Amino acid sequence: MSVNTGSKNIVQEESVNAFDKALIQNKLVLKREKTTTCQINVGYLCNLSCQHCHLTAGPDRKENMTKKTAEQVILYAQRSKFDTIDLTGGAPEMNPNIEMLVEKLAPLCSSIIIRSNLIAINDAQRASLINVLKKNRVIITASFPSINEAQTNAQRGAVFLKSIETLKKLNTLGYGDSKNSGLELNLVSNPTGAFMPSPQEQVEKRFRTILDNKWGIQFDNLYNFANVPLGRFKVWLKKTGNFDGYMEKLMTSFNPCAVQNLMCKNIVSIAWDGYLHDCDFNLAKKIPMAGVKTHITQMDALPAPGSFIATAEHCFTCTAGAGFT
Repeated sequence: MSVNTGSKNIVQEESVNAFDKALIQNKLVLKREKTTTCQINVGYLCNLSCQHCHLTAGPDRKENMTKKTAEQVILYAQRSKFDTIDLTGGAPEMNPNIEMLVEKLAPLCSSIIIRSNLIAINDAQRASLINVLKKNRVIITASFPSINEAQTNAQRGAVFLKSIETLKKLNTLGYGDSKNSGLELNLVSNPTGAFMPSPQEQVEKRFRTILDNKWGIQFDNLYNFANVPLGRFKVWLKKTGNFDGYMEKLMTSFNPCAVQNLMCKNIVSIAWDGYLHDCDFNLAKKIPMAGVKTHITQMDALPAPGSFIATAEHCFTCTAGAGFT
């Protein structure tokens, strides 16, 4: 890891990682611009144990944001004035404070997003949540790895048909037709093995055609990303002997043009315990924002533009091909 803080990049030569070297070779400097997005990871508790999960989230994880920390997050959002607030996990729907967070945060920003695995959101125990999301015009960004049932189930468990059921339910509420309803539904696809993603435009066209023809399902946008070599996916890569090859693919796919649009330049990531990170992947690696452990209660406002960003080799995922957002 390289530790970047303040207006200078403080990196000892022997600690420069391969990603830093790629930046240097391309005469690029990665530093924070105006922070517009706050991503809040409310915990690692999840009802699934997906093979590609960079957090190793699952039903047995105990890390979950408390009400006290949730209230501190709300206060931080009030004094920081973000354009976008992005709620993620684990399965954020499983945090007992999620409805409070949505109700309190939605008025503070222009858009609010919740990242869903499409299963937890349709649980009868959380019947009121979808109505809260609809009332507050929350954008639902849903993980839907593959249009192939066998591939999806291999990665996530036997949930493909349950995901289809949830998508149909969301459509009946107006989600997936944002031009008319104002309710945006986006899908996130990712490869089901140690592969690079196919071109996004091609994948989106295929998803639209098959989902509409088979189930009459509509959605607004599809994002197609590479899997990050962290957590459970990293374990799988090493177990199957694919880790070195996958890292080589990411590194050789480095796109200098993708650096200008990296999400870490405009985002601050808050962990379930209230500590700040440059992105959710650094959060997974326990790399603090700018290399300095900082709690939201210590922040009076947004991180300063010009601050450098902590990096590690998993950052190649976000600069491979078209990049990651």
